[in-house]
Amino acid sequence: MKALGILLLCAAALCAPAAARTPPAMAPEPQRADSIVVDKSERRMRLLRDGKLIRTYSILLGDAPIGHKRQQGDERTPEGAYRISGRNQNSRFHLSLRVSYPNQADRKHASARGVDPGGDIMIHGGTPPGYRRDWTDGCIALTDAQIEEVWSLVPTGTPIRIDP
Repeated sequence: MKALGILLLCAAALCAPAAARTPPAMAPEPQRADSIVVDKSERRMRLLRDGKLIRTYSILLGDAPIGHKRQQGDERTPEGAYRISGRNQNSRFHLSLRVSYPNQADRKHASARGVDPGGDIMIHGGTPPGYRRDWTDGCIALTDAQIEEVWSLVPTGTPIRIDP
């Protein structure tokens, strides 16, 4: 009977809602990035402060990595100048930073073609360590450990340039 009680307590604990995720604290201001540069062809993301490199990360991209994102569902990672416009600590990909795609030019080009430009472009975790294949729907993917570090170093509003 005692074993049954312990089993029921364990089952109840497994079914209980998970505690809210607590993201890492922001690094001290002098350590934070003031710009991000992504090189899609190199699969590299660089964090800079005052023009000096502070971190480099290997990244993975959308399933169709060549070319600028043109519309919803094309699985391309956008190219151009954007900003980090938000943060999601409850992302299904561990943590995520929102990229301000689509910008005004992206919306104009999509409208001229009669298509939806898409959105929800993020820098996020979820990549298993050592994984080497592009897999997102157009986002910039890191490992969970990497996105935790980036989260703490990149404030909302940081400019990001995504190069081909």
